[in-house]
Amino acid sequence: MPTALVTGATAGIGAAFARRLAQDGYRLVLVARDAERLEALRQELPDVEVLVADLARPQRRRAVVERLQDPDRPVDLLVNNAGVGGQGEFWSTPYGRLHDQLELNVTAVMELTHAALPGMRQRGAGAVINVASVAGLTPGRGSTYTASKAWVVALSEGLSNGLRGTGVRVLALCPGFVHTEFHARAGIDMAWAPELLWLDAGSVVDEALKDLRRDAVVSIPSLRYKTLVTASRLVPRSLTRFVAARLGGRSRT
Repeated sequence: MPTALVTGATAGIGAAFARRLAQDGYRLVLVARDAERLEALRQELPDVEVLVADLARPQRRRAVVERLQDPDRPVDLLVNNAGVGGQGEFWSTPYGRLHDQLELNVTAVMELTHAALPGMRQRGAGAVINVASVAGLTPGRGSTYTASKAWVVALSEGLSNGLRGTGVRVLALCPGFVHTEFHARAGIDMAWAPELLWLDAGSVVDEALKDLRRDAVVSIPSLRYKTLVTASRLVPRSLTRFVAARLGGRSRT
């Protein structure tokens, strides 16, 4: 039975991954800060191991790193889903908040992926799904969130190139707006966004796993977001920056 480790597993895309992978026959290692919600998932799903960890804190990532490096309990699929957005301008947001955001969105992704890949390469099989965002494919507005997700996309593409022929795959998942707790937790008012732009977490996971099976490197769920990203690459960069600046007024860090 294969094993999948999912971070940020108690809500939204992470919980959708946990439920879908359980249906697909994976043994699960679920990671999140909320011990009570992790325990509820353990009761709901079969064959679940839980690790309570705040991945924005380097010392608290250690147990997750060690679990990924355990040669006697190999992890076949790593889903780096944990992440945080934010509201406010870069120049007025406390530095500590920006630092914590990058610790979670960037450094934790790097450290956990770095821990998982040697064993996968040695076994000649395995996969990493890094949950980025469609925001990482377009310009932001004073935005460390956008920058962090652009970094995740670039890392995933680079690793995918480097791992070609090894049997190990890396996928950057770039959803648009998804019905989860993400925006509410970040304090972002999304009342302006039309329903047409919203996706369901389960369908995002289904498309990600489908793209992983066909060896895609970047997964953009839904035709409408694929169209938006393609259009943004065809118009002048100055225009995409203008649109990002207007939308960014609603804004996130």
